[in-house]
Amino acid sequence: MAKGDVLTYFEMCQHEGTSLQRGMNFRLHGRHSVILMSRNANAPYADRLEEEGTVLIYEGHDVPKTADAPVPKILDQPEFLPSGRPTENGKFAAAARAFKSGKKGPDIVKAYEKLRKGIWADNGYFHLVDAWTENDGRRDVFKFKLMAVDIEDSDQAAEGSSVDDSHRRRLIPSVIKQAVWKRDGGKCVECGATDELHFDHILPFSKGGTSLSAANVQLLCARHNLAKSARIQ
Repeated sequence: MAKGDVLTYFEMCQHEGTSLQRGMNFRLHGRHSVILMSRNANAPYADRLEEEGTVLIYEGHDVPKTADAPVPKILDQPEFLPSGRPTENGKFAAAARAFKSGKKGPDIVKAYEKLRKGIWADNGYFHLVDAWTENDGRRDVFKFKLMAVDIEDSDQAAEGSSVDDSHRRRLIPSVIKQAVWKRDGGKCVECGATDELHFDHILPFSKGGTSLSAANVQLLCARHNLAKSARIQ
């Protein structure tokens, strides 16, 4: 599986070896962390891309909806549970603070983006480099800064050794993914396949291509994506 792949929820869970019931999953099986994100209009959290798509600002998660907390959106996002143990917000925040203070390398985080019901995109790996809280007008929410980096999918480490700007990469913005999915009908433009799809840059970055225009992005199946890569090489 590689960044840009389109997959089902089942495939995503199968790849990570667990049922992803939460949006934030710190160091799954002692390996990299996993976050689920969405930039859809009805998304519950305000995730956003910055610095030309190389940085993800990910919003922390609310308290669960219960009889004692029927409206989570008016409550501060918690750092600790009533027991004193950290929430997922707290775990990610502690890791970001430890990195920022020079005590450790950056935690490695895999991000999956919801495109529509049952359809997700692999957004690849990130370095967790900062965390803070800010007021959204009603309550305090966590914000996490993650830098998109090129890391091989076979690398299952929990944290990196250092931050290297030369390994930064750009994400395809959500609005572009949505437009391409609609335009291409959720099918490979070459053969019409609906499985093993991938968001492909028609003109690669190395040759001056962009992620900021739907005209330079298309859906390809795994077979035709590999065939195209072979031609370019």
